[in-house]
Amino acid sequence: MKKLLLGLLVSLFVIGCKNSETTTKEPVSLYETELFKAVQMSGVFEDSKTFVDLVPSKDIATLESEYLKLKDNQGFRLDSFVLKNFENKSLEGLQFELDTTKNMYDHISHMWDILKRNPDSVIANSTRISLPYTYVVPGGRFQEIYYWDSYFTLEGLLVDNEEEVAQGMVQNFAFLIDSLGFIPNGTRDYYKTRSQPPYFSLMVDALAQGNNEVMVEYLPQMTKEYNYWMEGAKKVDSLSPVKRVVNLKNGNTLNRYWDSGNTPRPESYREDFLLAEDLDSDSLKQRLYKNLRSAAASGWDFSSRWFGEEGGLASTETISILPVDLNCLLYFMEKTIAKANGLKGDETTQRRYLDLAEARKAIIQDYFWNETTGFYHDYNFEDKHMTPKLSLAGVTPLFFEIATPEQAKKVKDVIMNTFLKEGGLVTTLEHSGQQWDAPNGWAPLQWLAVNGLLNYGYVDEAKEIMNRWLTLNEKVYANTGKMMEKYNVEDLSLLSGGGEYPTQDGFGWTNGVALGFKKILEDLERPD
Repeated sequence: MKKLLLGLLVSLFVIGCKNSETTTKEPVSLYETELFKAVQMSGVFEDSKTFVDLVPSKDIATLESEYLKLKDNQGFRLDSFVLKNFENKSLEGLQFELDTTKNMYDHISHMWDILKRNPDSVIANSTRISLPYTYVVPGGRFQEIYYWDSYFTLEGLLVDNEEEVAQGMVQNFAFLIDSLGFIPNGTRDYYKTRSQPPYFSLMVDALAQGNNEVMVEYLPQMTKEYNYWMEGAKKVDSLSPVKRVVNLKNGNTLNRYWDSGNTPRPESYREDFLLAEDLDSDSLKQRLYKNLRSAAASGWDFSSRWFGEEGGLASTETISILPVDLNCLLYFMEKTIAKANGLKGDETTQRRYLDLAEARKAIIQDYFWNETTGFYHDYNFEDKHMTPKLSLAGVTPLFFEIATPEQAKKVKDVIMNTFLKEGGLVTTLEHSGQQWDAPNGWAPLQWLAVNGLLNYGYVDEAKEIMNRWLTLNEKVYANTGKMMEKYNVEDLSLLSGGGEYPTQDGFGWTNGVALGFKKILEDLERPD
């Protein structure tokens, strides 16, 4: 009965959301108004994301009309107009003081309550996509749920016995798949043009430990998400990119990051517009906008990983690149869907997905392994060669146990000899000024590398990385009372930097990985 009532409540919530969408479409048109462009280009707010997260007090058509009548009047102030007609209804931000009596792990456990959000009420004209279950936000400027962040956060929640919240996270993503057909980058309407690294099947797998019914329960959503990623897949004899799929010669299919838009991102409008301003044609500008958006879909926004030969952010060519990490995630999705179908008793469908996974595994080895460097690289399908840059995305085949033991040993050597710094693993070897490059290290990539090494028995190396990373986390926490989004792993006297916005604190995935590493280290010390 309880489950029936819960299902009824969610159905009513979905109906409410749909009704809201059909009667309040104005926020979508905001991004094409003169008012929007004026606010974003004039720098009324230091962070472009601030404006698109405000809620208009009237419908956008009315506000646009009022703005056009007033804007040329003497004494008109754009900032005053915005403050009068837009309201900040964001969820309450982080409010806490440094408590020197708490160690870092106690602080993290305390932070879950601060980062936790109850089910959303629907706010008319808001860009927020409302969610029906409890969830955890990353922190800082990110006051909505984000897709790939949530897997690493969830691992920490499970360590901290926050199973109910972890379950709510997965339920929310299932709701998004059911209602939108995919999981957007984040729960704002301006993110509906793209997804992010597809970790939903990993979240289901983590939640299903010891309970196979969970795997079967979320099989429809895992399958629907897979179909979203594979839309346009077909066997062809020539190169055929279609949205997130690239159909290669000889019938091979791999995936790329892709955003359906080709305009400046609403949440970074000024930055994107100025970057493309000097390009010679609208088509070149639109291509750059799509590449920037697609880099945001990767979660690595931004990194020299996506740069062309000219270098720099303006050379970003994400849609030409087949990323090794994305294709490993699709491999795991295929394996998980196969397993869930097996548990359900559908052996025919199980076999089909196992065959898809095995085929992808072979293609990953063919396209991404570089015997010369002893590492996995991305592949530029338009230029028909591996990208030359090394990045920690190359550890993903170890995390998903795709690499052979011989390959894993070579990857281990590169990790320990090249990527390992005093505070953990650096993301790339390039100092580009972008946040997903040196000298920064990020919690999710430490997690992938450590667990990848453990999969192949490299315990000492994994422990070394975990200890260096946690020591840095603890040092920054002792100095600031905060857990950070990213860390400078090369110079431990400095905080991280680079990117479109200042370093954020909170922080969901850093908290999750710290708790996860603490548990792994404790488990490794226990006698068998």
